[in-house]
Amino acid sequence: MADDKLTIEDVDFLSKLIVGIGEVSQITNIPCRQIRYWEDKGIIKSLTEEEGKNRRYDYINIKRMLLVKLYMDEGYTLDAAAQKVQDRMQFFEDTFSKFRESGGG
Repeated sequence: MADDKLTIEDVDFLSKLIVGIGEVSQITNIPCRQIRYWEDKGIIKSLTEEEGKNRRYDYINIKRMLLVKLYMDEGYTLDAAAQKVQDRMQFFEDTFSKFRESGGG
C-alpha cells in the first residue's frame, strides 16, 4: 500500500514545479483564456516577466486556480471565489508563521 503522507521531498519538488499555461489548462480543466483573464484581474500571477513569452505558473498559483474553480463550481462569483481563496491562503500563511515562530519548523 502506498504511503499517502507528504514528505519533505514532495514539498521540495512542489516548490520547484513550474508549468506552462497549456499544461496548467490540461491539469486543471480551465481554459487558457480564462487563466489569462484571472491573471489580468490579479487573482493569479504568472512567473513570466517578459511580454509575449509563454506564461508559466508555480504550484501555489496552480493551487489558487483549482480553489477558485472549486468555489465557482459551488456557485460563487469570480470575485467572491477569489476573496475566499485569498482569505484561505492568508489563514494558512498566518498559521505557518505562528508555527515557525514557536520553534515548530
